[in-house]
Amino acid sequence: MSRRYSGRIFNQGQQVIVSFTSSESPSAGESPSAAESPSAKPRFAIPLGVWGVVKEAARHVLRRPVIGIAAAARTADGRWVLVRRTDTGEWALPGGTLEWGEPLRVAIARELAEEAGVRVQELGGVAGVYSRPDRDLRFHAVTIVVHARVSEPVEPPNNPAEIAEVRLFRSTELPEHLAHGMTDMLHNARRAEVVWE
Repeated sequence: MSRRYSGRIFNQGQQVIVSFTSSESPSAGESPSAAESPSAKPRFAIPLGVWGVVKEAARHVLRRPVIGIAAAARTADGRWVLVRRTDTGEWALPGGTLEWGEPLRVAIARELAEEAGVRVQELGGVAGVYSRPDRDLRFHAVTIVVHARVSEPVEPPNNPAEIAEVRLFRSTELPEHLAHGMTDMLHNARRAEVVWE
């Protein structure tokens, strides 16, 4: 007999639930009836905040670039959506990192809702791909910037520890400098120039 283990991780409210099952399968020459049926192993819950820290630490330990997604987002009347970050106090494009198993289109809609409280009305093309390692001092990120048409904010940011404020800017009101190396990302998006590095 050989024992196999499988696990599931799923989000349940403010916790991540981890559960494992094990089963034995027959070795060569053994009858299938000798195999045990799957047996449940104990489940345990991890607070969502702790899970986020563990995932972020794993990214650094594994030393692989993080895939980021950011939106050059505008409302129907042409105003730009920016968020003020709490870590720098500066304005930034709304966005974040791709979750495991998440397509880019789902990620950008999620990040826009979480950080800016806006709803995607239309996703446009890619505005740029930015991968210079010194762009963001927190980690090496490959950031994909996409154009998006969005609603005006309908709710506050989900994480006030990360995002202090959301604001709509006319092109003449945009700040000169954005956080985490995003200044040229917005500049290039405004010029409709697709850039990759």
